[in-house]
Amino acid sequence: MESPRATEPDRRITRLSSDATTLPALIREAASRHGDREFLITETRRLGYREVERESARLALGMLASGIGKGTRIGMLMPNGPDWILTWLAASRIGALVVPLSTFSQARELHWLLRHADIHTLFTTPGYLRHDYLARLEEIAPGLSGQSGDPIRVPELPHLRRVRVWSDECPSWAVAEPSGLRCAADAVDVLDDEYLKAVEADVSPADLAVVIYTSGSTADPKGACHTQGTLVRHSRVVSEFLGGGEEDVLYAPPPFFWVGGFHRILHALQIGGGMAFLDTFEPTAALELIKRERASILMLWPHQAKLLVEHPEYRASDFDFLFSGPYAMLREDRRPASPDMIANSIGMTESCSYHTIEATGAVLSEEKRGACGRPLPGMERQIRDPDTGEPLGAGEVGELCLRGFNLMQGLYKREREEVFTADGFYQTGDSGRIDEDDFYFFEGRLGDMIKTGGANVSPREVESVLMSMAEVEQAHVVGVEDPDMGQLVVAGIVPASPPTPPDLDELRVVLRRELSAFKVPRHLFILTEGEIPFTDTGKLHPGRLRELLAARVGLL
Repeated sequence: MESPRATEPDRRITRLSSDATTLPALIREAASRHGDREFLITETRRLGYREVERESARLALGMLASGIGKGTRIGMLMPNGPDWILTWLAASRIGALVVPLSTFSQARELHWLLRHADIHTLFTTPGYLRHDYLARLEEIAPGLSGQSGDPIRVPELPHLRRVRVWSDECPSWAVAEPSGLRCAADAVDVLDDEYLKAVEADVSPADLAVVIYTSGSTADPKGACHTQGTLVRHSRVVSEFLGGGEEDVLYAPPPFFWVGGFHRILHALQIGGGMAFLDTFEPTAALELIKRERASILMLWPHQAKLLVEHPEYRASDFDFLFSGPYAMLREDRRPASPDMIANSIGMTESCSYHTIEATGAVLSEEKRGACGRPLPGMERQIRDPDTGEPLGAGEVGELCLRGFNLMQGLYKREREEVFTADGFYQTGDSGRIDEDDFYFFEGRLGDMIKTGGANVSPREVESVLMSMAEVEQAHVVGVEDPDMGQLVVAGIVPASPPTPPDLDELRVVLRRELSAFKVPRHLFILTEGEIPFTDTGKLHPGRLRELLAARVGLL
């Protein structure tokens, strides 16, 4: 394996010598290596690696006793936490195909996902936050309320046979868990560890393990299919760069149904670290958790990091144990001169998370400021002309295309020829350039670049400046059509301290100081958080945002 391409005195890299090529092998190996070291941590539960292996084994045997087996499509509608991980590990150990489902899903979205993914068995909690999943299922499939026992048969979800609810109580058409699986496992004498080992031996690195759904701004969600081997090998290579070890605890609130959150489970398994959980992200509770558990590896969205750093109880000296995390939370001696001197490692669902990366703690040289890094070992990247498909030279801006061992096998229910180029590359839709030293610079999404008065403006650059201001909680920049300029740069911000709005003129002064004149938004609007439009999977919907801000411009 190629060594990480940066040195840093305090990096604490773990050299991973695992031979595991499947998830069953990885969990058994992790239990053997790390034993009683804590893996899953909540305020009320603390499970070590050996206990997680035993509990997931029992659930796996229960699944086998219930008719779930290799290739069975398992839907998981559950929030982050130990139950999610135990269920996923159990299903993966017997070779089932797991489909994480968004906990944000409304009835229409959930119906589409369950139907498109051909879900056979659904594991769910009764609800989460303001979502009542059981009521939502009955709304989707009214025939459920008239059924009892196993199997389920409803025309609205013709492949669904079982719903298993992680609760002591559930409707007649569902089974209470985890008691149901445990009882099923205990009722069959032959189902023991030797039986499970025989099943696990037939799980191949080539077997599909997970379908992770992601969506664009206008189309239905698309399901990226990844194999057992991809999940294990890719996470091992990535973990060499991310670093950490048994002494580390991870806190990663991004949901597991998105690849960024999902990958952190694999990272923890690879290095033997712990994972700490809250029921939901809340700044005060998060600060307390990080300090109490000494969570040294943090994966936070920018707005979450900002809430922590600006919290009245935040003290930088309380977090000097951090190994990796948001720039503003790192010790002074671990911070370069500015955030853009840290490689913004980048990935996507289709590449099973990272495709471009640098080692944790690596500092970019002055000429590489803003770079995302170099390719993950085994990953091929090309910049191609988005119109002709022809490869472009070093420094030329075009579409990023990927090929390599961690690329998805395909999109669920899409023919391969629809997804990949004739030579096997995936067209990402990302605009960027690769310099002569193989560093990738992300410029935005194709079609997002704003062309105003003949000049190109990256929305991401303008948003970054706005987000650096204490008065701004969220910033979104779009191009609005204009007969004279082609497009106008228009920004919508969510203030950090409502109801007192920020002074927009003062924000413009800062923008003019930080950006060339043509990049400064012609119009700047204050939005409420509820006005920001999102897609089915919780991503910003740029099309609807553009319509919203264009309408505001039209009223001026």
